[in-house]
Amino acid sequence: MTLVTRVAAAIEEVSPDGWNALDLRGRPFLRHEFLRAAERSGSVVPETGWTPAHVVAERDGTLVGAVPLYVKSHSWGEFVFDFAWARAYEQHGLAYYPKLVAACPFTPATGPRLLVRPGEDTAAVRVALLDTAERLMRDMNASSLHALFVEDDEREFLCARGFAARLDCQFHWQNLGFAAFDDFLGTFTAEKRKKARRERRRVAESGIRFRELHGGDLDADPVLLETVYALHARTFAERGNPPYFTLEFFRDLAAALPDVLMVKLALLGQEPVACAVFLRGRDTLYGRYWGAAGDFHSLHFETCYYQGIDYCIREGLARFEPGTQGEHKIARGFAPTAVWSMHRIAHPAFAAAVGDYLARERTHVSGYIEAAKRHVPFRRAEPAATLDVHVGNHLDQ
Repeated sequence: MTLVTRVAAAIEEVSPDGWNALDLRGRPFLRHEFLRAAERSGSVVPETGWTPAHVVAERDGTLVGAVPLYVKSHSWGEFVFDFAWARAYEQHGLAYYPKLVAACPFTPATGPRLLVRPGEDTAAVRVALLDTAERLMRDMNASSLHALFVEDDEREFLCARGFAARLDCQFHWQNLGFAAFDDFLGTFTAEKRKKARRERRRVAESGIRFRELHGGDLDADPVLLETVYALHARTFAERGNPPYFTLEFFRDLAAALPDVLMVKLALLGQEPVACAVFLRGRDTLYGRYWGAAGDFHSLHFETCYYQGIDYCIREGLARFEPGTQGEHKIARGFAPTAVWSMHRIAHPAFAAAVGDYLARERTHVSGYIEAAKRHVPFRRAEPAATLDVHVGNHLDQ
């Protein structure tokens, strides 16, 4: 049967079962429920600069492929910074916006962007999806098409289609089969191990304890969910911005995916003083948001990092991705990891300029990753050595 593609103006135009039957590779933020909550809650809508334009491919009425795609009127919430490109366009009297972005909104985590149903001809479905996305880019006179935080196999496919690759660095934790947190600390040098234990001890001695909450707990207790939301919103307010996601998004997520949403709530006595919001995937924990009611020594490290590592060890999760940036994560056992995004610029001259810039940037970032690896706290090389860091073979693609 011939593949038929179309553009869906909302995720609710796509079958939830069909979408979730695609190969999401265990990424919770690609699930239909997550994307639906983002749109239905008013978080990802044209008014916030995110207009859904999901590309779907069907064969004989069955969904066989999809791209979570958005028309963007700005570059906020993407975590792959192209503001300089937009300024260059403006300086030359050209419009950089709208642009098309294949991504999970407000989620800087690697995952597939060209989703294919298992058992299908992956190459054929990807070609059909990308052809449709590129045709949409031309039809609406968009400046560019971007695929953010892509998997390695998609990067190779998109490179072959003329996309330019952008390399960045995040800091991830890997589980080497640790039975307990002390086993993990046993891989540290004595000095770094002592520092980590001192940070954890300071939080415990302050009287702070932790409560682990899941989506079902928050769905059952709306007041508790509002408390968590208010703590996380405070971090955004301190930076002069509203939260990316509305309270309604978290309500929907807690109800629709109770096993995905997880919160570590810090309590001083009976009073909530801080929280970290996580999403759980098939084999990976994703750290998302942090908030605190005050300044407590080492509480950020404990809540966002050590509590997450503890959870991964207990649950047998293979990886912990705590979010973007943050060299301070290295000392807590998070090692530098390459992440990739792909960019197709429609204007030939700008495409050449961006491609040249990205080639030079990749060389710099590759060097940074190698330098950062020398600062990991481990006394043995195993955690860093097992990182899946691919840089050398793709610097000039």
